[in-house]
Amino acid sequence: MASFLMVFVLTFSFTACGDAAVATDAATETAAETPHGEGKEFTSAYVCPMHCTDSGSDTAGECPKCGMAYVAQGEHTEDGHNH
Repeated sequence: MASFLMVFVLTFSFTACGDAAVATDAATETAAETPHGEGKEFTSAYVCPMHCTDSGSDTAGECPKCGMAYVAQGEHTEDGHNH
């Protein structure tokens, strides 16, 4: 009986881990298909660091959604910040 229980536990452990890996791969594929960097919150000359929806401007200022100061697009992407 103990060996049956041990086989059952080991089988369940490997099966559970395998399912998690498949779920993670599916989530990664979905995220990769989601477009990033579209909209003025990503493409304006000045952008909110939080990329609030409908934020971004051609002039410096503050985000109307969160109040953070806009940063120049060039400075924002300069350090490898890429969507």
